[in-house]
Amino acid sequence: MRLGVQFRGQVPGGTSRRWFTHSWPEDWRVVWLVVPTWPMVDGAAQIEWKVQVDRQAAGLIKYFIEIRNLTGGPVDIEARFAVLN
Repeated sequence: MRLGVQFRGQVPGGTSRRWFTHSWPEDWRVVWLVVPTWPMVDGAAQIEWKVQVDRQAAGLIKYFIEIRNLTGGPVDIEARFAVLN
């Protein structure tokens, strides 16, 4: 298994942002996890995300990651991946 951080960013309060990451081999089984890194709040969920996929070329996959901030203030995020095979 391979683990890593693909990107970091910030999502303003009450909005969504969309990122993409490309040229992933089609035979890799990739799982995405988005984690808030700031502010540190022990309470309700701060973010939610969804992943969409595009066949970019023969043998390559592009992922679109949309992150929605559920709070009223900005939230810093980290998009992490795990390649399972």
